[in-house]
Amino acid sequence: MDVTELRSVAILGSTGSVGQSTLDVIGRHPDRYRVHTLSANLSVDAIFLQCQVHKPSYAVMQDATAAEQLQQKCRNENLEITVLQGEEALCERVSADDIDVVVAAIVGAAGLRSTLAAASSGKRVVLANKEALVMSGSLLMQRAAASGALIMPTDSEHNAIFQCIADHSLNKNEAGIEKILLTGSGGPLRNCSLEELAVVTPQQALKHPNWNMGPKISIDSATLMNKGLEVIEACTLFSLQLSDIEVLIHPESVVHSMVQYRDGSVLAQLGRPDMRTPIAHALAWPERIESGVEHLNFTEIAGLHFESPDVNRFPCLRLAYEAQQTGGTAPTVLNAANEIAVEAFLAGSVSFLQLAELVEDTLSYAKISPAVELSTIIEADEDARSLAKTKLDKLLG
Repeated sequence: MDVTELRSVAILGSTGSVGQSTLDVIGRHPDRYRVHTLSANLSVDAIFLQCQVHKPSYAVMQDATAAEQLQQKCRNENLEITVLQGEEALCERVSADDIDVVVAAIVGAAGLRSTLAAASSGKRVVLANKEALVMSGSLLMQRAAASGALIMPTDSEHNAIFQCIADHSLNKNEAGIEKILLTGSGGPLRNCSLEELAVVTPQQALKHPNWNMGPKISIDSATLMNKGLEVIEACTLFSLQLSDIEVLIHPESVVHSMVQYRDGSVLAQLGRPDMRTPIAHALAWPERIESGVEHLNFTEIAGLHFESPDVNRFPCLRLAYEAQQTGGTAPTVLNAANEIAVEAFLAGSVSFLQLAELVEDTLSYAKISPAVELSTIIEADEDARSLAKTKLDKLLG
């Protein structure tokens, strides 16, 4: 595509942290990108401000009342924006011919169908919704291959791995890759003992030392579930086995991941902990564009430290490995149970340590099936949520 051609972008989950970062990057390149569609769940005021600034053609709200409120606000300001409502409308929008790029940034399983629709329609999918890969990785990649869609990983770790692989047409052995070194900060509770973790509050768990993220992913980072989900993602994105991936805790969040090669080389991608860097890369690849992120000053880096994760204190990482090893709908069950557990923890209903307990209990009792059809995956997700809520009720006594 000619670099002067304007690319039309749909941002799913535009009011979240990734969506806001994407709008910041796009705003720096009005000659390259046009915001065509924005979507959100309930955040009427936030998306209305975005509509005023970026003037998309469409805005899609998941909630019906929110859609009505947004429509009225747009009419009052004479904004010529078509407001739609619901998941079906969102899937139709991302499948439309007038959209070139879809930024999939809806948090959780709620983003599954729209991400699959974008992949089925041959779009460039800037993928920040890790749950879509965790729940239906094989299905997503199959649809992308059939349609010619380009899946661009936007998690900082997977984007780093993508950047460290020279030729994506080669398989692991052909490329000489021995191992993926998947880094993670360890979150705000990295140095806490089990006794300290037992009394951690949601406010403490939300205080990530390096990244500015939403509440769900912040809690996942604190439990290391986020890193477990990323392991599952990496297996799908790069056609890897669990034995090909090593997780390393890297508190500075400067090295975003590494690839170890057969000849002894280790290639790493470094940068400040700012999502605008991987977003800019995913939007423009194979080109590079300015992201607004300040360059690293290596004279200011006191040191880079790495350590192995402690799965005794943070068992969610182990549970993710086990779910991936089991296969089928086990990762879907893992994700669903974790979403229920995180909601309960943020509400103050369960303790930090009970998060993993609830997920493990759900995995132990859930029926696992081959994850070959979307209907099977959706059913497994719904059943797992119901089971997790039952287990939660028993836990609360």
